[in-house]
Amino acid sequence: MTDHPSTYKGDAAHRDGIEWDDRASLHRTDDGDGVLEGAKGLRSGTFAELVRHMMLMPEKERARYYIEKAGDREYHAAEVARLAQRSDFPRS
Repeated sequence: MTDHPSTYKGDAAHRDGIEWDDRASLHRTDDGDGVLEGAKGLRSGTFAELVRHMMLMPEKERARYYIEKAGDREYHAAEVARLAQRSDFPRS
């Protein structure tokens, strides 16, 4: 997974595009955030796995969830749907 960049030989850690293999977790939008937010994840896996999982949900239900990706970045339903349409999205 790409959440721990390497400094071996001073290689650059930044990669262009979406890091589909980053760790991520699925949360309900009404889970309250807070200091225990990490423990409130309903499901975890790679970012791509969770995007696929959300896209299997009915559209109305999808709006009740978001994906938190490594680095505390949140992706809500509309953005997840756009990401799933990208040409570089790993479909399986």
